[in-house]
Amino acid sequence: MKLLMHACCAPCSVYCVDTLRKEGIEPTLYWFNPNIHPYTEYTARRDCLKEYSKIMSLETIFEEDYGLDEFCKNVIDDIDTRCTKYCYPVRLERTFQYAKENGYDTVTTTLLYSIYQNHDYIKFLCEKYSKEYGIDFLYRNFREGFWVGHDKAKNELNLYMQKYCGCIFSEEDRYNNSNSPRPVLPDNFEFLQTRRSIVIKKEKENKEQYMDLLLEADPEKEVIQKYLKDGELFVLIYKDKITCVAVVTRIDDNICELKNIATEEQYRGKGFGKKLIQYLFENYKNTYDKMIVGTTENNIPFYIKQGFDRYEKTIKNFFVDHYNKEIWDGDLHCIDMYYYSKDLKKEKKYK
Repeated sequence: MKLLMHACCAPCSVYCVDTLRKEGIEPTLYWFNPNIHPYTEYTARRDCLKEYSKIMSLETIFEEDYGLDEFCKNVIDDIDTRCTKYCYPVRLERTFQYAKENGYDTVTTTLLYSIYQNHDYIKFLCEKYSKEYGIDFLYRNFREGFWVGHDKAKNELNLYMQKYCGCIFSEEDRYNNSNSPRPVLPDNFEFLQTRRSIVIKKEKENKEQYMDLLLEADPEKEVIQKYLKDGELFVLIYKDKITCVAVVTRIDDNICELKNIATEEQYRGKGFGKKLIQYLFENYKNTYDKMIVGTTENNIPFYIKQGFDRYEKTIKNFFVDHYNKEIWDGDLHCIDMYYYSKDLKKEKKYK
């Protein structure tokens, strides 16, 4: 096997390289990341990979392209889909092209390591380009060793640890979504924050009065009723309007699950769901060690940004086996359920 591994950065390469070498596979790293900005960040990550490659005696190919202008031209019309429509395809396809042109027979990528990336879509693209270019795709779920690789990169190798995904918009998101400590709010406690009057309360009586809103996130009433019966339902009220609801259930003595969270359409994209999730973290951290959430592929990035940063498992055919009708999330036909978790005892390290 002559393996070319696309490398987005040095820290993400650590666990991937260690794993492959244990299998007797020696990868050649390939640097091509025109989505990293500004230029100081681009050079910091590139030079860190050079340093790491030297330490580990790794053959590494550097294809220089600080592509800010081209990046902006391609993503400006739909910034929210920049990862799937530009950032992943431009790097992965170029990796397969290079492999084809330079005698490599197999390709993989360190993008499969990050718990913050759309893992299944990256896998889909690699399988697609594998067929198009006639190059094998070596798939590994490197996410399983995310914190192992993270700790080694930071504490043993002392590598430069970036604080955002790479592009100028992800850097902006880092500042817009930064969380300051939140007080634990008792039921019906009202406070003012950034000029928003908010009440968060636990509904103990008629929980089914929120069924219409819960159905926005989970389209089958019978399914909701099963977990609503014993679950705890929280309501976020903004200026006397019901804005967002969530249901949390007990799994065991150490784990609880966020079963449903839904926001009224006119309030979506304004941070109310995020605020309610952060409240739930605070509310349950003295009772449970971990909160899990099951989600469709499209919503994985949202939950990761809120703090569900550890991949747990995938339940195949969940939406087929548990629902009477086909479940669609936009253009995505939902088949599998993806579980992620939040360690309630540990502060989030970085995004």
